[in-house]
Amino acid sequence: MLDGVSLDQLRTFVAAVDEGSFSAAARRLNRVQSAVSGWVNSLEAQIGVVLFDRSGRYPKLTPAGVLLLADARHVVAGVDTLKARAKLMAAGLEAELSVVVDVFFPTALVSAAAKAFASRFPLTPLRVFVEGLGAGYQPVLDGRCNLGILAPLPMAFPSLASESIGPLTLVTVAAPDHPLASFKRRIPKAALAKHIQLVLTDRSELSAGRDYGVTSASTWRLADLSTKHAFLRDSVGWGNMPMHMVCDDLATGHLVLLDVEDLLPKGFTLTMAAFHRASEPPGPASRWLIDDLKARYSAEASQ
Repeated sequence: MLDGVSLDQLRTFVAAVDEGSFSAAARRLNRVQSAVSGWVNSLEAQIGVVLFDRSGRYPKLTPAGVLLLADARHVVAGVDTLKARAKLMAAGLEAELSVVVDVFFPTALVSAAAKAFASRFPLTPLRVFVEGLGAGYQPVLDGRCNLGILAPLPMAFPSLASESIGPLTLVTVAAPDHPLASFKRRIPKAALAKHIQLVLTDRSELSAGRDYGVTSASTWRLADLSTKHAFLRDSVGWGNMPMHMVCDDLATGHLVLLDVEDLLPKGFTLTMAAFHRASEPPGPASRWLIDDLKARYSAEASQ
């Protein structure tokens, strides 16, 4: 008998509780009162439980009715969500949006965009992954992510299309007590090579055997940027970092800029970009997220 419970019965049950009477529920549902009473009676008969005490002027939930009301609300809400999501999907909206974000990209901007995304697309789950180097490209290439917000790599990806988000500045830094910080002139590369360079490692095979920005013969490879940041502050070595991650350290003196040969004293820039498979152009949610990140990035750069 339970398999025969209908959505109309559950909606009528919830409406009767919310409105406080069968007659008020009938007005809300645009039905006659006898129909509402009939739906509730048939629901009670099917589930074998009395939901309302009808001994007073107005129906009152029984203890069993109180417990089952939460289940009824959950079922009704779930069906409503299903219908709304299906309608959006039929109109072309992504069922969910999976995005991989480069470790260099400002987390605060991603968080702000995600908050706005939740308001704009409440029925579209957002999956966010954070990776560096080739490990950021891999999930876009193999279809696990719709979108990648990534730094460039010196290799071609013919199957991907991209559009610029904006420039990101990388600077060479070390702790103030590091030997390289004592140089009173531009630091030659030969001097850099004598000290441990902290390098972000690629957790994918895309750049196997390749190094980017590695000068020292002695390198320590780290899997995440926060650990590299901590090692730099503790004077374990020197390395390159996104300016937005170390600007406070530079202001407080916990880190210092290194004036390195062949590099501008204020660092060098990478162009962050949104990547997607060329065969799968961005849907409405992807398009909105790209544009939102562009706007936030531009506003941040202009401050």
